[in-house]
Amino acid sequence: MIKVLIVDDSAVVRKILTEELSKYKDIEIVGSAVDPYIARDKIVKLRPDVITLDMEMPRMDGLSFLVKLMKHYPLPVVVLSSLTPQNSETALKALEIGAVEVLCKPGSAYSTLDVSRNLVNAIRAAASAKIRVQPRKTRPQAEAEVVPPPDLRFKTTHKVISIGASTGGTKAIETVLRGMPVTAPGIVIVQHMPENFTTAFARRLNEVCPIEVREAKDGDHVIPGLALIAPGNRHMLLHRSGGNYLVRIKDGMPVYYQRPSVDVLFRSVARHAGANAVGALMTGMGADGARGLLEMRENGACTLAQDEATCIVFGMPKEAIRIGAVDEIVPLPQMTRQIINALKDPKKGNPQRFKAANRSG
Repeated sequence: MIKVLIVDDSAVVRKILTEELSKYKDIEIVGSAVDPYIARDKIVKLRPDVITLDMEMPRMDGLSFLVKLMKHYPLPVVVLSSLTPQNSETALKALEIGAVEVLCKPGSAYSTLDVSRNLVNAIRAAASAKIRVQPRKTRPQAEAEVVPPPDLRFKTTHKVISIGASTGGTKAIETVLRGMPVTAPGIVIVQHMPENFTTAFARRLNEVCPIEVREAKDGDHVIPGLALIAPGNRHMLLHRSGGNYLVRIKDGMPVYYQRPSVDVLFRSVARHAGANAVGALMTGMGADGARGLLEMRENGACTLAQDEATCIVFGMPKEAIRIGAVDEIVPLPQMTRQIINALKDPKKGNPQRFKAANRSG
């Protein structure tokens, strides 16, 4: 049973969340709080496993409370925020500080049912997540890049890198892209995240990474030195036009309750890039991306999965390994270099190559 404390100044939101979450047998709402001061006392008394946290509250905002919480009493936190550009920036800061997941509140863009499904999955992921408190201040660029960018002296025009992640993926993707050289092939990325939040996420990555990073638009060309982030609440697919790759942004049913879906992207990469692609499935709960990665591998691509020790939640990579979709299991600090090695020679990316025939898990 996962014990949850709801921290939100809105009586309506507290009531909706309590009613919706109480429908699930593995979740128990142990209490609620209207502001961080009351939340502090209830955390000590009730000892919840997971907290849902609003960002805008009286007496103390959610971000300030999160800083204190992670310093003195680290707990898995799922942030609930409204869909505004300002709140998207705040939500990203919350992830940097140590929040496990950010989701949208019920509103015009997301129904109560949508939020309920996503919140339940986020709470389950948070309950099993490894809490890693991050320093709030971003280190200077020179200090952060302790590993020099890999050498990439070969033609990359027809190569594509595809990456999928969910819970814990924002930091994992940043780690990979920070080490990526400007000569790297075009990169397409799905990170499970609501709309607007992906805009802020791409903008932040563009500020700290050597390559250009932006939220994808329909028809964008996939070119060396550019990473495209799938927009929230839309699917992103890779297409090929002559000798060029481009992305299509489409609506469609969620896959594994996710839109954008990693599976949708990976399957399109398998179809249009084949052996010219490298796929990396990283931290996250559930199974999204595993089948798509398998299709990539069956079409000649080199496929990588983040290892358990460096995942916040070892769900999606574990499922990919279980079904035999993975060529190599890679710790996060070595992921960028391993992707580059696989691009240079997909058959010799790692002498300790994982035998993907191990389907027994």
